[in-house]
Amino acid sequence: MKDAIAILAGGGPAPGINTVISTIAKVFLQSGYRVIGLHDGYKSLFADNPKMEDIDFEQADKIHKMGGSALQMNRHKPKDSEFRTDFFAKNNIKLLVTIGGDDTASTANRISKFLAANNIKIQNIHVPKTIDNDLPLPEGSPTFGYESAKQEGVRIAQTVYEDARTSGNWFIVAAMGREAGHLAFGIGAACHYPMIIIPEMFNKTDLTIRKIVKLIISAMVKRKILGISYGAVMISEGVFHFMSDAEIESTGINFTYDEHGHPELGNVSKAHIFNILTQRELKRLGLKIKSRPVELGYELRCVPPVGFDLVYCALLGMGVKKLFDQGVSGCMVTADPKGDIAPLYLKDVEDENGKVRPRLVNINSQKSQMVYSFNHQYITDEDYAAAAEILENPEEYDFYKILNWEKIKII
Repeated sequence: MKDAIAILAGGGPAPGINTVISTIAKVFLQSGYRVIGLHDGYKSLFADNPKMEDIDFEQADKIHKMGGSALQMNRHKPKDSEFRTDFFAKNNIKLLVTIGGDDTASTANRISKFLAANNIKIQNIHVPKTIDNDLPLPEGSPTFGYESAKQEGVRIAQTVYEDARTSGNWFIVAAMGREAGHLAFGIGAACHYPMIIIPEMFNKTDLTIRKIVKLIISAMVKRKILGISYGAVMISEGVFHFMSDAEIESTGINFTYDEHGHPELGNVSKAHIFNILTQRELKRLGLKIKSRPVELGYELRCVPPVGFDLVYCALLGMGVKKLFDQGVSGCMVTADPKGDIAPLYLKDVEDENGKVRPRLVNINSQKSQMVYSFNHQYITDEDYAAAAEILENPEEYDFYKILNWEKIKII
């Protein structure tokens, strides 16, 4: 029987998945391997009848530049009790390639340990994928899909900003991001949004709904002082990750609930939530400022990859073959800004529960500090006199006091 490799994709879509699949298939086909694509991710891998297809050169070549994923994805997280070796033995699998984010990587880590414990001679290499950019790759290396999703987000966010300028209104924009704010920060910084709110900002104070609304109004009032009647705020959905159910329910929004009694945030627009809360506060303050909600989420995940990701994903695909030939296993494939390939072992980036630790925005980096210092507009103590003509208590809307930050000094 021919030696074979198997490829699966887990979690949600990200631009470049097909480029990775295509490149891996081509380089392994060239070396005489059978290439098996698994549909439904881990759910199929350990099923009695896996949904699988052989990938040939023609199929690989066709999907190379397409958005979405030629292999159907699934968020199934198998329990250790579901692990079995049937599929690997039956198909003479020599390498399992998993494509996904932190959940998929964490499961790949568990599978790697399972295979080693059962003395199964199969290599396991993970390709880090997520538009959230939150996997712990080397500094300066994005997760694939992030740059393409950011580019599409910038296109939409720029149009939204132009609408704000044209109509004299405000927009509250929410971007995907789970617990990290990379996507919101990247899009907002590219579009010169006067306020970007990400969870990493709250490194010196508790993260609450009220503080987020105050930050929004701080930007609105500052622009009003400057004679600017319009604007847009970018908020990462990751802020909800750090809130309790009680805090989320305090919004007064009607939620549906999951089987554990938690609010199902996936069923409601986060931009809508913050827009409603901002409008309530504006009316309480007697400020006539119109705002509208815009959600940036599913529109970003299946766009065709931009040139950066087409090259980057091809490098990662070729990198899988390079690491495989070196006998490497239980790792993520990485490519640094120079294009050099190296393994990042999953055991080196896991927490005490075996889950891969997320990479958050470095809020103390020079890049972040410059964006928040030079590229944002908000109330500080220097604005109290002018703001007092608009607000009763300007100090409550002081950017630095809300976050408990010292004033940023860029040297």
